[in-house]
Amino acid sequence: MAMTVHCDIVSAEGEIFSGLVEMVIAHGALGDLGIALGHAPLITNLKPGPIRLIKQGGEAEVFYISGGFLEVQPNMVKVLADTVQRAADLDEAQAQAALKAAEAALHEKSADFDYGAASARLAEAAAQLRTVQQIRKKFGG
Repeated sequence: MAMTVHCDIVSAEGEIFSGLVEMVIAHGALGDLGIALGHAPLITNLKPGPIRLIKQGGEAEVFYISGGFLEVQPNMVKVLADTVQRAADLDEAQAQAALKAAEAALHEKSADFDYGAASARLAEAAAQLRTVQQIRKKFGG
């Protein structure tokens, strides 16, 4: 039996996941992270994209986060995210439409245009679409 660590994924809306995992794979600010039991304590910010959990027994579950923080302690991993969705619940057509809308907003600047907000919407839509495509490619979902 593989060694496990307790993992919590929490958003402003509430706890999304709580359980034992063999590994957490996340997209940190400086690149991808793989967290397993015995990992050094760490706090880092997370970019929008997938969080993959390898649960006890080897089953994988993927979530999409819009950004947040990852805290690693000796026997616990906690993901604090702005928003979280199970990757299986993401709609590729909706993500594609959001990406196109964000790109259009960047091209149609007005006097009160908020470039930062438009860029953030574009990055989030692209990350959602990338997550859906990764799920389909890796897991046939």
